[in-house]
Amino acid sequence: MKIICIGRNYADHAKELNNPIPEDIVFFMKPETALLQKNNPFFYPDFSQDVHHEVEVVIRINKHGKYIEERFAHKYFDQVGVGVDFTARDVQKKCKEKGLPWEKAKAFDQSAPASKMKLLSEVGDINNLNFHLEINGQTVQEGNTSQMIYSCAQIIAEVSKYVMLKKGDLIFTGTPAGVGPVKIDDHVQAYLEGELLLDFNVK
Repeated sequence: MKIICIGRNYADHAKELNNPIPEDIVFFMKPETALLQKNNPFFYPDFSQDVHHEVEVVIRINKHGKYIEERFAHKYFDQVGVGVDFTARDVQKKCKEKGLPWEKAKAFDQSAPASKMKLLSEVGDINNLNFHLEINGQTVQEGNTSQMIYSCAQIIAEVSKYVMLKKGDLIFTGTPAGVGPVKIDDHVQAYLEGELLLDFNVK
């Protein structure tokens, strides 16, 4: 199982980090050890002082596929949830300044909390889903999948050119504006179409 994350897929988020809007899909991967499930607590890593939340809609691949055509992409997933792509922003900044890869800032253990998955048929149109993140009861991020620069179908088609998608793989589809730091003792809750799906504490 692998975790594929789409970068800069919401224009407002790219702008808030002073990044250009990509002309092509940007993706990176996290290892299986990054996955945090069952609402277990997130333990703040000792190598960073600036971990940021990035809430995302997550889809689960349901069968193997390579070079998938966009028109057939909908056949390769039928479950959806929410997740948080935690980013050690200070570590990322140092890597970027040196022109180095920044897996250390993105792929560390527990950096990908993910909710239980729901059948897409129970949730609605993948291209028009509302989601938001609350920290200590206050909304800090909100978005709708209609705002994505690249749709789930486009993501699946493009990513599958480079890596084979396998059953159980998760795709984090990108984050809207509003990313910011978390701190120890924060209570993090992520919602999809108004339903609380992810609920954990930072320790």
